[in-house]
Amino acid sequence: MENKHFETKAIRAQMDRSNNNEHSSPLYLTSSFIFDSAEDMRAAFNDESDAFIYSRYSNPNVNEFVNKVCLLENAEAGVAFGSGMAAIYTTFMALLKSGDHIVSCSSVFGATHAIFTKYFPKLNITHSYFNTNNVKEIEQLIKPETRFIYLETPTNPAIELIDLELVSSIAKKHKLLLIVDNCFATPYLQQPINYGADLVIHSATKYMDGQGRVLGGITVGSKQLINEIYLFGRLTGPSLSPFNAWVLSKSLETLALRMDRHCENALHVAQALEGNSKLENVSYPFLPSHPNHTIAKKQMKAGGGIITVTVKGGYEAAKQFLDKLQMIKISPNLGDARSIATHPASSTHCKLSEIERLSVGITPGLIRISIGLENREDILNDLLQALK
Repeated sequence: MENKHFETKAIRAQMDRSNNNEHSSPLYLTSSFIFDSAEDMRAAFNDESDAFIYSRYSNPNVNEFVNKVCLLENAEAGVAFGSGMAAIYTTFMALLKSGDHIVSCSSVFGATHAIFTKYFPKLNITHSYFNTNNVKEIEQLIKPETRFIYLETPTNPAIELIDLELVSSIAKKHKLLLIVDNCFATPYLQQPINYGADLVIHSATKYMDGQGRVLGGITVGSKQLINEIYLFGRLTGPSLSPFNAWVLSKSLETLALRMDRHCENALHVAQALEGNSKLENVSYPFLPSHPNHTIAKKQMKAGGGIITVTVKGGYEAAKQFLDKLQMIKISPNLGDARSIATHPASSTHCKLSEIERLSVGITPGLIRISIGLENREDILNDLLQALK
């Protein structure tokens, strides 16, 4: 499949069929698998065969989903989880030990920030944040005990871009791992491994599913690193269910089509809203006015499906705007076929202090809009009427 295009890989990379020769992948809703002999079971548990044992360890549906994402991300191996945060936490815990240090971009998902600040101190694991718009700051933060550099690009929710090639060169210079959350871009728009990342993480709940139906997460990268993460996950149990894996694998078949439409709609809406008298700012990576526009054009196929707008008048004005939306719904999710609006300061990032929020661009008037697959004029008209 290596010489095939993205869309073909997403559709044609499927599991081996059963003896019934199904055209579409069947569901394997089983907790465990049987063996023809005691010797077969012994060999499986001693890693002398690739037989399925228990669905917490592996399952045909989960394997198909993992194999597809590995193909799409140009990764050697991967492991799937029950959610995006399970993927992030398990990856961290498999690679870190007491006394280790992480360098991370300052703009990360609220739950990731909570892991860094609330739970890692209990394990004697420390972190330092670098300013997303000052990557050169990273080298000043690296310590002898630093294990890896972690970042999101585009960031959540400020839609800032980080130069993957530049950060990768810093990581390699200091013999550190580079781990990238690629959720906002998806492997269709951006492939961090091509720019030097060692591991790539996704919340498959978002664009990979694309219809707000199931939870899922995945980490892909080198076989050596993935094996460490797999073994930790196998023991602790944050596994992806076979049904969710089946749904996600099916959804990947339309990822390219959906992302094209998300990006076209988002660019149109961002261009139409830019300069609106009720807004302080409109941010979208493929707008020339975006401060990281050059980086976005360099490492992304298109600008993605997320825009942010800053409503004049702070939180009260932002709240009125959200309440006036008619078609677009208020939800903390993103990457759905349906357009969604979120107020990060009072929801997804509410546990950050006001100073912490402002430092990463989360102002009281900031609204994150996940642009869906509806007709772009209907999306735009709903936003415009809410701004009046």
